[in-house]
Amino acid sequence: MTRTEYPWLLPSALADPLVQELPGDRGRERPRRTVRDWIVDTVAFLFALLIGALVAEASQEAGNPEPLLLADLAVGLLACCSVWLRRRWPAGLAATLIVVSLLMPAAGGAMLVSLFSLAVHRPFRPVAGLGSLALLAAAAQPFVRPDPTTSTLASVIAGVLLVLTVLGWGMLVRSRRQLVVALRERADRAEAEAGLRAEQAQRLAREAIAREMHDVLAHRLTLLSVHAGALEFRPDAPTAEVARAAGVIRDSSHEALQDLREIIGVLRAPDDGEEGHRPQPTLATMEALVAESRQAGMRVVLDNAIADPAAVPAATGRTVYRIAQEGLTNARKHAPGTEVTVTVRGGPGDGLTVDVRNPAPGGPVTGVPGSGQGLIGLTERATLAGGGLEHGKTEDGGFALRSWLPWPS
Repeated sequence: MTRTEYPWLLPSALADPLVQELPGDRGRERPRRTVRDWIVDTVAFLFALLIGALVAEASQEAGNPEPLLLADLAVGLLACCSVWLRRRWPAGLAATLIVVSLLMPAAGGAMLVSLFSLAVHRPFRPVAGLGSLALLAAAAQPFVRPDPTTSTLASVIAGVLLVLTVLGWGMLVRSRRQLVVALRERADRAEAEAGLRAEQAQRLAREAIAREMHDVLAHRLTLLSVHAGALEFRPDAPTAEVARAAGVIRDSSHEALQDLREIIGVLRAPDDGEEGHRPQPTLATMEALVAESRQAGMRVVLDNAIADPAAVPAATGRTVYRIAQEGLTNARKHAPGTEVTVTVRGGPGDGLTVDVRNPAPGGPVTGVPGSGQGLIGLTERATLAGGGLEHGKTEDGGFALRSWLPWPS
Protein backbone atom coordinates (compact mmCIF):
# COMPACT_ATOMS: atom_id res chain seq x y z
CA MET A 1 0.00 0.00 0.00
CA THR A 2 1.37 3.42 -0.94
CA ARG A 3 0.39 6.84 0.31
CA THR A 4 -1.35 7.64 -3.00
CA GLU A 5 -3.53 4.50 -3.14
CA TYR A 6 -5.40 4.81 0.19
CA PRO A 7 -4.65 8.26 1.65
CA TRP A 8 -7.83 8.17 3.72
CA LEU A 9 -6.26 5.45 5.90
CA LEU A 10 -3.42 7.78 6.93
CA PRO A 11 -3.37 10.73 9.33
CA SER A 12 -3.85 14.08 7.64
CA ALA A 13 -0.22 15.07 8.36
CA LEU A 14 0.99 12.04 6.39
CA ALA A 15 -1.70 11.57 3.73
CA ASP A 16 -1.21 14.75 1.70
CA PRO A 17 1.98 14.48 -0.40
CA LEU A 18 2.01 18.26 -0.86
CA VAL A 19 1.52 19.12 2.82
CA GLN A 20 3.86 16.78 4.68
CA GLU A 21 3.47 18.51 8.01
CA LEU A 22 5.66 17.27 10.81
CA PRO A 23 3.86 17.06 14.11
CA GLY A 24 4.44 20.33 15.86
CA ASP A 25 5.23 22.32 12.72
CA ARG A 26 2.81 25.23 12.91
CA GLY A 27 4.48 27.24 10.17
CA ARG A 28 2.73 25.38 7.37
CA GLU A 29 -0.83 25.08 6.22
CA ARG A 30 -2.87 22.73 8.42
CA PRO A 31 -3.97 19.73 6.31
CA ARG A 32 -7.60 18.70 6.15
CA ARG A 33 -8.92 15.77 8.14
CA THR A 34 -8.94 12.43 6.39
CA VAL A 35 -11.55 9.72 6.89
CA ARG A 36 -9.25 8.12 9.45
CA ASP A 37 -9.05 11.44 11.35
CA TRP A 38 -12.84 11.71 11.49
CA ILE A 39 -13.08 8.15 12.81
CA VAL A 40 -10.39 8.78 15.44
CA ASP A 41 -11.97 12.07 16.51
CA THR A 42 -15.36 10.40 16.84
CA VAL A 43 -13.88 7.60 18.96
CA ALA A 44 -12.07 10.17 21.12
CA PHE A 45 -15.31 12.12 21.62
CA LEU A 46 -17.20 8.98 22.62
CA PHE A 47 -14.36 7.97 24.97
CA ALA A 48 -14.41 11.38 26.68
CA LEU A 49 -18.22 11.21 26.91
CA LEU A 50 -18.07 7.74 28.45
CA ILE A 51 -15.48 8.76 31.05
CA GLY A 52 -17.51 11.88 31.86
CA ALA A 53 -20.70 9.83 32.30
CA LEU A 54 -18.95 7.32 34.58
CA VAL A 55 -17.47 10.12 36.71
CA ALA A 56 -20.85 11.88 36.92
CA GLU A 57 -22.51 8.64 38.01
CA ALA A 58 -19.85 8.09 40.65
CA SER A 59 -20.32 11.68 41.83
CA GLN A 60 -24.08 11.10 42.15
CA GLU A 61 -23.55 7.91 44.14
CA ALA A 62 -21.16 9.83 46.42
CA GLY A 63 -24.09 12.06 47.46
CA ASN A 64 -22.94 15.35 45.95
CA PRO A 65 -25.60 18.10 45.80
CA GLU A 66 -27.73 18.34 42.65
CA PRO A 67 -26.42 21.79 41.52
CA LEU A 68 -22.89 20.43 41.58
CA LEU A 69 -23.98 17.37 39.59
CA LEU A 70 -25.65 19.60 36.98
CA ALA A 71 -22.51 21.74 36.78
CA ASP A 72 -20.41 18.58 36.35
CA LEU A 73 -22.66 17.38 33.53
CA ALA A 74 -22.68 20.75 31.74
CA VAL A 75 -18.92 21.31 32.01
CA GLY A 76 -18.22 17.68 31.12
CA LEU A 77 -20.39 17.91 27.99
CA LEU A 78 -18.67 21.14 26.90
CA ALA A 79 -15.28 19.54 27.53
CA CYS A 80 -16.25 16.54 25.41
CA CYS A 81 -17.38 18.81 22.58
CA SER A 82 -14.09 20.72 22.78
CA VAL A 83 -12.30 17.50 21.82
CA TRP A 84 -13.14 18.31 18.19
CA LEU A 85 -10.82 21.34 18.47
CA ARG A 86 -7.83 19.41 19.77
CA ARG A 87 -6.07 19.35 16.37
CA ARG A 88 -6.29 23.12 15.93
CA TRP A 89 -5.28 24.23 19.45
CA PRO A 90 -3.75 21.24 21.24
CA ALA A 91 -1.67 23.20 23.76
CA GLY A 92 -4.32 25.75 24.71
CA LEU A 93 -7.08 23.14 24.96
CA ALA A 94 -4.91 20.84 27.12
CA ALA A 95 -4.00 23.67 29.52
CA THR A 96 -7.67 24.70 29.85
CA LEU A 97 -8.96 21.17 30.42
CA ILE A 98 -6.25 20.42 33.00
CA VAL A 99 -7.49 23.34 35.12
CA VAL A 100 -11.16 22.50 34.50
CA SER A 101 -10.73 18.80 35.36
CA LEU A 102 -9.15 19.76 38.68
CA LEU A 103 -12.48 21.24 39.74
CA MET A 104 -14.87 19.22 37.57
CA PRO A 105 -13.87 15.52 37.35
CA ALA A 106 -16.38 14.94 34.53
CA ALA A 107 -13.92 16.73 32.20
CA GLY A 108 -11.20 14.17 33.01
CA GLY A 109 -11.80 12.07 29.90
CA ALA A 110 -11.58 15.09 27.59
CA MET A 111 -8.41 16.16 29.44
CA LEU A 112 -6.76 12.79 28.75
CA VAL A 113 -7.70 13.01 25.06
CA SER A 114 -6.26 16.53 24.84
CA LEU A 115 -3.02 15.39 26.50
CA PHE A 116 -2.69 12.58 23.97
CA SER A 117 -3.23 15.01 21.09
CA LEU A 118 -0.71 17.42 22.62
CA ALA A 119 1.95 14.67 22.83
CA VAL A 120 1.30 13.72 19.19
CA HIS A 121 1.31 17.20 17.66
CA ARG A 122 3.78 19.18 19.76
CA PRO A 123 7.51 18.79 20.60
CA PHE A 124 8.84 17.65 23.94
CA ARG A 125 9.19 21.01 25.71
CA PRO A 126 5.48 22.04 25.78
CA VAL A 127 4.49 18.41 26.38
CA ALA A 128 6.83 18.22 29.38
CA GLY A 129 5.50 21.50 30.83
CA LEU A 130 1.80 20.73 30.45
CA GLY A 131 2.40 17.09 31.36
CA SER A 132 3.94 18.16 34.68
CA LEU A 133 0.92 20.41 35.28
CA ALA A 134 -1.40 17.48 34.49
CA LEU A 135 0.46 15.24 36.96
CA LEU A 136 0.08 17.88 39.68
CA ALA A 137 -3.60 18.23 38.88
CA ALA A 138 -4.09 14.44 38.94
CA ALA A 139 -2.38 14.29 42.33
CA ALA A 140 -4.39 17.23 43.73
CA GLN A 141 -7.79 16.35 42.31
CA PRO A 142 -8.65 13.67 44.93
CA PHE A 143 -8.11 16.31 47.62
CA VAL A 144 -10.22 18.97 45.85
CA ARG A 145 -13.08 16.58 44.94
CA PRO A 146 -12.62 13.48 47.11
CA ASP A 147 -14.43 10.24 46.27
CA PRO A 148 -15.78 8.53 49.39
CA THR A 149 -15.84 5.12 47.67
CA THR A 150 -12.09 5.16 46.83
CA SER A 151 -9.08 5.88 49.00
CA THR A 152 -7.14 9.08 48.32
CA LEU A 153 -3.88 7.21 47.68
CA ALA A 154 -5.51 4.92 45.13
CA SER A 155 -7.10 7.90 43.35
CA VAL A 156 -3.75 9.72 43.20
CA ILE A 157 -1.92 6.67 41.86
CA ALA A 158 -4.64 5.94 39.27
CA GLY A 159 -4.69 9.54 38.06
CA VAL A 160 -0.89 9.78 37.76
CA LEU A 161 -0.68 6.45 35.92
CA LEU A 162 -3.40 7.49 33.47
CA VAL A 163 -1.63 10.77 32.69
CA LEU A 164 1.75 9.07 32.23
CA THR A 165 0.23 6.36 30.02
CA VAL A 166 -1.51 8.86 27.77
CA LEU A 167 1.60 11.05 27.46
CA GLY A 168 3.85 8.06 26.71
CA TRP A 169 1.46 6.69 24.12
CA GLY A 170 1.17 10.07 22.40
CA MET A 171 4.94 10.57 22.25
CA LEU A 172 5.32 7.08 20.82
CA VAL A 173 2.82 7.89 18.06
CA ARG A 174 4.64 11.18 17.38
CA SER A 175 8.01 9.43 17.08
CA ARG A 176 6.57 6.87 14.65
CA ARG A 177 5.06 9.62 12.51
CA GLN A 178 8.35 11.49 12.46
CA LEU A 179 10.06 8.27 11.38
CA VAL A 180 7.56 7.80 8.54
CA VAL A 181 8.04 11.39 7.38
CA ALA A 182 11.84 11.03 7.55
CA LEU A 183 11.72 7.79 5.56
CA ARG A 184 9.41 9.39 3.00
CA GLU A 185 11.73 12.38 2.60
CA ARG A 186 14.70 10.03 2.29
CA ALA A 187 12.90 8.03 -0.40
CA ASP A 188 11.96 11.22 -2.28
CA ARG A 189 15.55 12.43 -2.00
CA ALA A 190 16.87 9.09 -3.24
CA GLU A 191 14.43 9.19 -6.16
CA ALA A 192 15.51 12.73 -7.04
CA GLU A 193 19.18 11.77 -6.80
CA ALA A 194 18.54 8.74 -9.01
CA GLY A 195 16.93 11.04 -11.57
CA LEU A 196 19.90 13.38 -11.43
CA ARG A 197 22.30 10.46 -11.82
CA ALA A 198 20.31 9.24 -14.83
CA GLU A 199 20.39 12.71 -16.39
CA GLN A 200 24.12 12.96 -15.74
CA ALA A 201 24.68 9.53 -17.27
CA GLN A 202 22.68 10.57 -20.35
CA ARG A 203 24.68 13.78 -20.63
CA LEU A 204 27.98 11.92 -20.34
CA ALA A 205 26.79 9.39 -22.92
CA ARG A 206 25.85 12.20 -25.31
CA GLU A 207 29.24 13.82 -24.80
CA ALA A 208 31.03 10.53 -25.41
CA ILE A 209 29.01 9.90 -28.57
CA ALA A 210 29.63 13.45 -29.81
CA ARG A 211 33.35 13.09 -29.12
CA GLU A 212 33.50 9.75 -30.89
CA MET A 213 31.53 11.12 -33.83
CA HIS A 214 33.96 14.02 -34.14
CA ASP A 215 37.00 11.76 -33.96
CA VAL A 216 35.60 9.33 -36.49
CA LEU A 217 34.05 11.71 -39.02
CA ALA A 218 36.47 14.64 -38.92
CA HIS A 219 39.21 12.60 -40.59
CA ARG A 220 36.91 11.42 -43.38
CA LEU A 221 35.23 14.74 -44.00
CA THR A 222 38.55 16.57 -44.10
CA LEU A 223 39.66 14.29 -46.91
CA LEU A 224 36.45 15.12 -48.75
CA SER A 225 36.95 18.85 -48.25
CA VAL A 226 40.60 18.86 -49.35
CA HIS A 227 40.10 16.81 -52.49
CA ALA A 228 36.87 18.55 -53.44
CA GLY A 229 38.69 21.86 -53.06
CA ALA A 230 41.53 20.60 -55.26
CA LEU A 231 39.08 19.63 -57.98
CA GLU A 232 37.40 23.01 -57.71
CA PHE A 233 40.58 25.07 -58.02
CA ARG A 234 42.26 22.81 -60.60
CA PRO A 235 39.64 21.94 -63.19
CA ASP A 236 42.43 21.40 -65.77
CA ALA A 237 44.23 18.74 -63.69
CA PRO A 238 45.29 15.53 -65.45
CA THR A 239 42.63 12.89 -65.86
CA ALA A 240 44.51 10.40 -63.68
CA GLU A 241 44.79 12.90 -60.82
CA VAL A 242 41.11 13.81 -61.10
CA ALA A 243 40.19 10.12 -61.06
CA ARG A 244 42.36 9.50 -58.03
CA ALA A 245 40.83 12.44 -56.16
CA ALA A 246 37.34 11.27 -57.09
CA GLY A 247 38.19 7.81 -55.84
CA VAL A 248 39.40 9.20 -52.54
CA ILE A 249 36.20 11.25 -52.23
CA ARG A 250 34.08 8.18 -52.99
CA ASP A 251 35.94 5.94 -50.53
CA SER A 252 35.93 8.58 -47.79
CA SER A 253 32.22 9.17 -48.27
CA HIS A 254 31.48 5.45 -47.99
CA GLU A 255 33.66 5.16 -44.89
CA ALA A 256 32.03 8.22 -43.30
CA LEU A 257 28.54 6.85 -43.96
CA GLN A 258 29.53 3.48 -42.53
CA ASP A 259 30.97 5.08 -39.39
CA LEU A 260 27.85 7.22 -39.01
CA ARG A 261 25.63 4.14 -39.32
CA GLU A 262 27.64 2.42 -36.59
CA ILE A 263 27.30 5.39 -34.21
CA ILE A 264 23.55 5.61 -34.85
CA GLY A 265 23.34 1.86 -34.37
CA VAL A 266 24.93 2.23 -30.95
CA LEU A 267 22.24 4.76 -30.04
CA ARG A 268 19.43 2.47 -31.20
CA ALA A 269 20.77 -0.86 -29.97
CA PRO A 270 20.44 -1.92 -26.31
CA ASP A 271 23.54 -1.68 -24.17
CA ASP A 272 24.69 -5.30 -24.10
CA GLY A 273 28.32 -4.49 -23.33
CA GLU A 274 29.54 -5.64 -26.77
CA GLU A 275 31.46 -3.60 -29.30
CA GLY A 276 30.21 -2.86 -32.80
CA HIS A 277 30.47 -5.26 -35.68
CA ARG A 278 33.58 -3.52 -37.04
CA PRO A 279 36.74 -3.82 -34.92
CA GLN A 280 37.69 -0.74 -32.93
CA PRO A 281 40.92 1.03 -33.94
CA THR A 282 44.03 0.24 -31.89
CA LEU A 283 47.74 0.85 -32.16
CA ALA A 284 47.96 -2.15 -34.50
CA THR A 285 45.82 -0.27 -37.08
CA MET A 286 48.09 2.78 -37.09
CA GLU A 287 49.73 1.57 -40.33
CA ALA A 288 46.34 1.53 -42.07
CA LEU A 289 45.65 5.11 -40.90
CA VAL A 290 48.99 6.31 -42.26
CA ALA A 291 48.48 4.42 -45.52
CA GLU A 292 45.06 6.01 -45.96
CA SER A 293 46.56 9.48 -45.42
CA ARG A 294 49.36 8.74 -47.90
CA GLN A 295 46.81 7.58 -50.43
CA ALA A 296 45.07 10.94 -50.01
CA GLY A 297 48.29 12.71 -51.01
CA MET A 298 49.84 13.46 -47.63
CA ARG A 299 53.48 12.91 -46.84
CA VAL A 300 53.56 11.00 -43.56
CA VAL A 301 56.53 9.48 -41.77
CA LEU A 302 55.62 6.89 -39.14
CA ASP A 303 58.23 6.08 -36.51
CA ASN A 304 56.67 3.34 -34.40
CA ALA A 305 59.14 1.84 -31.92
CA ILE A 306 56.58 -0.55 -30.40
CA ALA A 307 57.68 -4.02 -31.46
CA ASP A 308 54.36 -5.68 -30.59
CA PRO A 309 51.46 -3.20 -30.99
CA ALA A 310 48.96 -5.92 -30.07
CA ALA A 311 50.45 -6.03 -26.54
CA VAL A 312 49.33 -2.46 -25.86
CA PRO A 313 46.06 -2.30 -23.87
CA ALA A 314 43.11 -1.80 -26.21
CA ALA A 315 41.89 1.41 -24.56
CA THR A 316 45.37 2.96 -24.62
CA GLY A 317 45.95 1.93 -28.22
CA ARG A 318 42.61 3.35 -29.26
CA THR A 319 43.47 6.68 -27.60
CA VAL A 320 46.85 6.78 -29.38
CA TYR A 321 45.10 6.08 -32.68
CA ARG A 322 42.60 8.92 -32.12
CA ILE A 323 45.40 11.34 -31.20
CA ALA A 324 47.37 10.47 -34.34
CA GLN A 325 44.20 10.70 -36.41
CA GLU A 326 43.42 14.17 -35.03
CA GLY A 327 47.02 15.29 -35.64
CA LEU A 328 46.88 14.16 -39.26
CA THR A 329 43.49 15.79 -39.73
CA ASN A 330 44.74 19.13 -38.35
CA ALA A 331 47.88 18.98 -40.50
CA ARG A 332 45.77 18.29 -43.59
CA LYS A 333 43.53 21.27 -42.82
CA HIS A 334 46.04 23.86 -41.65
CA ALA A 335 49.34 22.80 -43.28
CA PRO A 336 48.56 20.95 -46.52
CA GLY A 337 51.53 19.68 -48.48
CA THR A 338 53.88 19.53 -45.48
CA GLU A 339 55.50 16.38 -44.20
CA VAL A 340 53.94 15.04 -41.00
CA THR A 341 55.94 12.94 -38.56
CA VAL A 342 54.18 10.52 -36.22
CA THR A 343 56.39 9.08 -33.48
CA VAL A 344 55.32 6.40 -31.00
CA ARG A 345 57.58 5.41 -28.11
CA GLY A 346 57.23 3.58 -24.81
CA GLY A 347 56.92 0.28 -23.08
CA PRO A 348 55.24 -1.52 -20.17
CA GLY A 349 55.73 0.41 -16.96
CA ASP A 350 57.14 3.49 -18.76
CA GLY A 351 53.96 4.56 -20.50
CA LEU A 352 53.26 5.31 -24.13
CA THR A 353 54.19 8.58 -25.89
CA VAL A 354 52.76 9.71 -29.21
CA ASP A 355 54.08 12.80 -31.00
CA VAL A 356 52.65 14.32 -34.18
CA ARG A 357 54.56 17.22 -35.76
CA ASN A 358 54.36 19.21 -38.98
CA PRO A 359 56.29 22.30 -40.17
CA ALA A 360 54.70 25.59 -41.15
CA PRO A 361 52.82 25.63 -44.47
CA GLY A 362 54.77 26.94 -47.44
CA GLY A 363 52.06 29.31 -48.70
CA PRO A 364 48.50 30.52 -48.13
CA VAL A 365 46.07 27.92 -46.88
CA THR A 366 42.45 27.62 -47.91
CA GLY A 367 40.37 27.68 -44.77
CA VAL A 368 38.64 24.48 -43.68
CA PRO A 369 35.87 24.69 -41.05
CA GLY A 370 37.05 23.78 -37.58
CA SER A 371 36.81 25.19 -34.06
CA GLY A 372 39.40 23.25 -32.08
CA GLN A 373 36.81 20.99 -30.45
CA GLY A 374 38.84 17.95 -31.47
CA LEU A 375 41.84 19.03 -29.38
CA ILE A 376 39.56 19.76 -26.42
CA GLY A 377 38.02 16.31 -26.69
CA LEU A 378 41.44 14.65 -27.04
CA THR A 379 42.72 16.45 -23.95
CA GLU A 380 39.74 15.18 -21.98
CA ARG A 381 40.16 11.68 -23.39
CA ALA A 382 43.87 11.58 -22.45
CA THR A 383 43.11 12.91 -18.96
CA LEU A 384 40.42 10.28 -18.38
CA ALA A 385 42.93 7.62 -19.49
CA GLY A 386 45.32 8.77 -16.75
CA GLY A 387 47.72 10.69 -19.01
CA GLY A 388 47.96 14.13 -20.52
CA LEU A 389 48.14 15.99 -23.81
CA GLU A 390 50.05 19.10 -24.92
CA HIS A 391 49.74 20.97 -28.19
CA GLY A 392 50.90 24.25 -29.67
CA LYS A 393 53.10 25.95 -32.24
CA THR A 394 56.79 25.06 -32.56
CA GLU A 395 59.72 27.45 -32.94
CA ASP A 396 59.74 27.08 -36.73
CA GLY A 397 56.07 28.01 -37.02
CA GLY A 398 54.81 24.45 -37.27
CA PHE A 399 52.54 22.58 -34.92
CA ALA A 400 53.20 19.78 -32.42
CA LEU A 401 50.79 17.43 -30.66
CA ARG A 402 52.28 15.32 -27.87
CA SER A 403 50.60 12.97 -25.40
CA TRP A 404 51.69 10.56 -22.70
CA LEU A 405 49.49 7.65 -21.63
CA PRO A 406 50.04 5.07 -18.89
CA TRP A 407 50.99 1.50 -19.88
CA PRO A 408 50.92 -0.79 -16.84
CA SER A 409 53.79 -3.25 -16.51
